[in-house]
Amino acid sequence: MITSVFRKSTPLNFSLVVILMLVFFFLYQIQEPTWTNSVISILQRVGLFSILLGTVFLASFISKRNGLSKDSTYTAFFCFLFLLFFPDLFNNPNLILANFFILLAIRRLVSLQTLKETKEKLFDASLWIFVAALFQFWSILYILLVFISVIFHVSRDYRNWVIPFIALFAVSILFISCSLIFDINSIAFLQKNSKINLSIDYFTNNYQNAAFSIYATVALFFVISMFSTLSNRPLVLHSSYKKVIASFFIGILIFVLSNNKSNELLVFTFAPLAIMATSHIEIAQPKLKEEIVMFVLLACSLFAFFSQL
Repeated sequence: MITSVFRKSTPLNFSLVVILMLVFFFLYQIQEPTWTNSVISILQRVGLFSILLGTVFLASFISKRNGLSKDSTYTAFFCFLFLLFFPDLFNNPNLILANFFILLAIRRLVSLQTLKETKEKLFDASLWIFVAALFQFWSILYILLVFISVIFHVSRDYRNWVIPFIALFAVSILFISCSLIFDINSIAFLQKNSKINLSIDYFTNNYQNAAFSIYATVALFFVISMFSTLSNRPLVLHSSYKKVIASFFIGILIFVLSNNKSNELLVFTFAPLAIMATSHIEIAQPKLKEEIVMFVLLACSLFAFFSQL
């Protein structure tokens, strides 16, 4: 029954996702109602929700526009479910913004399969990645995805290898200018945010640990499914699927390396994993199996959300 609701892409389905996101976002924010006393705080919450909504629909757009999924609402719904695993993300503007910019970059890189406007797409993607790094430094690792895309599609033109460095120069000028205007110590900023911490001992309660463990299990299931079925998918889409897989593992690497570690850092894996989950649901299989996967994932996300309120 759950799969039949989101099997098609209609305004009603997307409206349902929006309503669900709004309800759960409000349930989390109302735990500390003091923000309702300030107009600025209210506007900040509205802005955060709008960007979160944008990331969900951007992931769905990437999946459908590039033929990675059928015309369904599965990707948007899966993104929503993954957000519920780590509700503290709803109050982390830096990660929300960084993830949004990374998705803008991934959108450009996945669309490289058309081989149209390749240089513009490489520049745009690199620019968005370096902008994202201003909010979460280690998201700069997504520049690896740019070079992977160059290898897949346009490696023969040496100019394509130089484009990311031009984007880096542009963002560096912007960063230095803002540092001078707002009197920010740019060196101290970079030193503070570029630290590495490999330990995973940040859990403050057992529910955070449980949410992390469940999410890791879910991710492993869908990643294995993607690897096992990749050879059966259209050859023309293999490079796009490989970029989605690579973006997922880069997200894992960001989580591993980041200094201020928390479950919310896994946000960079949500969109790639949602695309892989959609691919799993849409492969030919008994309907009962689809329903079981959807029901288990829904139950796990709801448990993770309410246990951490």
